[in-house]
Amino acid sequence: MSLLIQHGLVVSSQHSNPSDLFIQDGIIADIGPSLSHRADTVIDASGMYVIPGAIDVHTHLDASVGGTTSSDDFESGTRAAAFGGTTCIIDFATQSRGQRLTDVLHAWKTKAYSSTIDYGLHMIVVDLHENRLEDLDALVEEGVTSFKVFTAYPGVLMIDDATIFRILRRAASIGALVCVHAENGTVIDLLVREALAAGNTSPVFHALTRPPATEAEAVHRVIALARLAKAPLYIVHVSSADALLEIENARRLGQPVYAETCPQYLFCSLEDLKRDGFEGAKYVLTPPLRDSFHQEALWEGLRTNALQVVSTDHCPFFYETQKIAGRDDFTKIPNGGPGIENRPQLLYHFG
Repeated sequence: MSLLIQHGLVVSSQHSNPSDLFIQDGIIADIGPSLSHRADTVIDASGMYVIPGAIDVHTHLDASVGGTTSSDDFESGTRAAAFGGTTCIIDFATQSRGQRLTDVLHAWKTKAYSSTIDYGLHMIVVDLHENRLEDLDALVEEGVTSFKVFTAYPGVLMIDDATIFRILRRAASIGALVCVHAENGTVIDLLVREALAAGNTSPVFHALTRPPATEAEAVHRVIALARLAKAPLYIVHVSSADALLEIENARRLGQPVYAETCPQYLFCSLEDLKRDGFEGAKYVLTPPLRDSFHQEALWEGLRTNALQVVSTDHCPFFYETQKIAGRDDFTKIPNGGPGIENRPQLLYHFG
């Protein structure tokens, strides 16, 4: 099968030029002005952009969160991604305590069978005894080359610093990358208990009990662990200027630290959590939304390459049947929101 796309503005990483694009059996075979190839299908792209498919490296499809499941599975989520110009995602397979990592991987591959676009998988590690570090090697052999660990959610996802350090060292030795959700989980838990005891139950307290310092401290700590382990590091969903400063300092010293932010942190703020009634629940996600001045710092981080990636952390929930569970207790609001379809348009229009 062949396809000829004519008269479009072809956008590459170097330039944008009016060109034609000839595709043979799913592979771009030629790019140039006024191509004369015969094709099974011809598309007139006059006045349109022809861009590479986008990659979203942080999604949570069909994911169990706080006693419920994200409202997009691999079929509906990847369909939305395709409509928005994203042609590949990297989702997170999540280990439960006691599970073998290879079993988790195979379970997620079964879930992803209905994906309508290309996909890859990271592995969230929550239970890895030091005698089982070779399990990471097996995952790399199966094509999973990135592992995610948490410094937040004690008793559920959080693992201790020594385990993070062991994973960093092992990952470095086998050519894998460790991704970190960096927040100080034990301090946050204390602040949450104090807020509830004082009767503060509305959605905005999700953010007020997870202040920027709890993110920055954890980012600083895992950067130090990665330096000790001589391992590269990737910080997911950076939400604050405070955390970004820690990343910039590490990169200035030559440490291989990489990071992403997300559209919600570029466009939404603490004010959205304060919306009338229970509307703020729609904006409960983790890390939380910040005061609007953090947005400028994040945009600047993208401009200077202190932040290399914009992902979505797509993890949506229905407002009336899922978010509503936390009407009287913000800790029961499922954390997460959508974004898988709209990221390319948002970044093009505002960026």
